[in-house]
Amino acid sequence: MNIRTLLLGSAAALSIVSGAKAADAIVAAEPEPLEYVRICDAYGAGYFYIPGTETCLKIGGMVRTEGEWHDAYQPDHKIGTFWHTRVELNVDTATDTEYGALKTEMVYRFESSEGINTNKVLFANISLGGFLVGKADSQFSSYTGYAGDIIQDDVVSYGPGPINTELNQLTYTYDPGNGFTAMVSVEDSQSASDANYDSSFVQSNGRSWQVSKADTYTPDVVAGLGYKSGMWSLKVVGGYDSIVEEGAIKARVDADFGVFSAFLMGGWNTDGDKLNKYASGYVTDGACPVNKEELCGWGDWAVWGGVNVPINDKLKGNVQVAYTDSNILAAAANLQFKPVGGFTIEPEVEYTKWDSTNNDAWAGILRFQRSF
Repeated sequence: MNIRTLLLGSAAALSIVSGAKAADAIVAAEPEPLEYVRICDAYGAGYFYIPGTETCLKIGGMVRTEGEWHDAYQPDHKIGTFWHTRVELNVDTATDTEYGALKTEMVYRFESSEGINTNKVLFANISLGGFLVGKADSQFSSYTGYAGDIIQDDVVSYGPGPINTELNQLTYTYDPGNGFTAMVSVEDSQSASDANYDSSFVQSNGRSWQVSKADTYTPDVVAGLGYKSGMWSLKVVGGYDSIVEEGAIKARVDADFGVFSAFLMGGWNTDGDKLNKYASGYVTDGACPVNKEELCGWGDWAVWGGVNVPINDKLKGNVQVAYTDSNILAAAANLQFKPVGGFTIEPEVEYTKWDSTNNDAWAGILRFQRSF
């Protein structure tokens, strides 16, 4: 055997072994493409696309805990320290359609107060093309922006309440984007619920103003107009209570002067001798005389005013004063301190005077809130 024959034989053997090993090799599959969460900034910060869809989702909420001393709403409610904790989970969606954004809003609330735990669906609504249907705050309160930046801003009530302020409704809002807005809403009168209606507005020994709800089939109606230009804005809203067959009108002016902002709001009751849900009040022992529940409400009119003063980028002061024709005075002031983003520490002090019963009360709150 010569060298040439030996080399050729070795090469052939190596090729056979290599071919055998190649036949046994495992070929890795192509990796599946990763689908990262995409940011959806068309509807504001915090939205992202649900994977595999064109629907944008936003998840948020807050955790709040606060101590309260005495009660600005009830003069005969003598309490020491009352501790209250609240958690809210917010889920919002938005999808672009040929009619505009199709949106949903859901807020679920959990609360714990002095060992009593409760939970409820606070908001649950759908909106499209200016229409909103579902559960939300009454437009009589929300369209005018509630009242001041105060924790207990509704000691003098500015809308349906004091409980069940969130109502099922069908609302249309017209907003052409030029500063002018218009709104009309039909809202659940809650005529089937004696307990809710009575506990909100009347004492067990009164009710002289209240009419029968047995034949009430119509919803409540709310309508409003607004205009904003530069530093000024004006809104007017009216509400009709289909059960009491009375209503109220409010007008609010806001101004932003840069170094501070202020508002003034006035309300008129169509019949000051009756309570209705739009000119209501906290009917509690000591706040108005027995069988004179209307004196726990506005009377013929009510007025609110407030000032917000930014002190620096972490601290702001707020003051609000309200007064009614029924001689209820409610004043409050607070400081909002934000040491870091999303966290607020807020001490507040309130004073209320009920002339019809010659009662008054001082109260205070210390709130800690984390929003996300």
